Amino acid sequence: MSDKETYGKAWEGGDKPYESSYGKLMMWFFLITDTLTFSAFLAAYGFSRFKFEDVWPIAEEVFTHFPFLNGEHPLLFVALMTFILIMSSVTMVLAVNFGHKMQKNKVILWLSLTIVGGIMFLGSQAWEWGHFIHGDKGGVETNIEYTVHIAEGEKLSSVYKLMDIDKYSDANENPLKYFALEDLTSEMKEGFDVQNIKSLIEKLEEKPAFNIRKANRTYLSNEESINYIKENATKVVVGANLVDNEYGHRLFADYFFFITGFHGFHVFSGVILLIIILINTIKGTYEKRGHYEMVEKVGLYWHFVDLVWVFVFTFFYLV
Repeated sequence: MSDKETYGKAWEGGDKPYESSYGKLMMWFFLITDTLTFSAFLAAYGFSRFKFEDVWPIAEEVFTHFPFLNGEHPLLFVALMTFILIMSSVTMVLAVNFGHKMQKNKVILWLSLTIVGGIMFLGSQAWEWGHFIHGDKGGVETNIEYTVHIAEGEKLSSVYKLMDIDKYSDANENPLKYFALEDLTSEMKEGFDVQNIKSLIEKLEEKPAFNIRKANRTYLSNEESINYIKENATKVVVGANLVDNEYGHRLFADYFFFITGFHGFHVFSGVILLIIILINTIKGTYEKRGHYEMVEKVGLYWHFVDLVWVFVFTFFYLV
């Protein structure tokens, strides 16, 4: 029996694996390479996270704010961002579904809602970046040698938090509460220069209840805090950028900007693509072609962006 008789037309060429078009296959190839890129970024973050475990900020202590709400709400805003993006993936599924059914008006509706979800996520991320950059707690940057938790002789910048232990019977029972620079009394704020270590020492001497909480979550007495600042402090840091970081190790801020920024760029690109697809849908381009495959291809990209955020949320914010 010949091969043709055994396998039919499969050996004659021209068949499409799983009936996938060239465009969809190329989209899958792109998504696989992009997956490897994000995997490398998250692996690098994980390596740094555990290398500097004792001085690495905890995300739920850093991302505690919610627009228009007072008090601390750990990761609540990030959870809302995640919910918005996941819901936009649901609306994208519906747009693809109605595209298969050639129902133009419903495709327009669900594509529009997907775009709104993407824009809301980008706006939320911009607010989170702004709050992260400007900061509100403040820290003291020092250059010291770690000999216990890190290899002897290795030097790095570490940030220490100021804490008001007057509010607690035992500061160690409340390791997540920082003293915020914005909570200083008006008398303490007067003449206070965030770049001036001498000014900070004077404020600590005026308010003996203020102590330093180290990045490794141990506490110093007020006298020890003052002496420590005199011996090791280089500057007071408020907010974060690629050089200084009030929240802890500077690499935390570097990874935050790079990983969330790279993902945000993907979301922004997806929104632009969705707008173009929406315009073409309104013009009837895909009706004339007789199919909405372009909607499906962009949908694959959008689902990928949503899935990547789930991993970013898990590894960066929760672990």
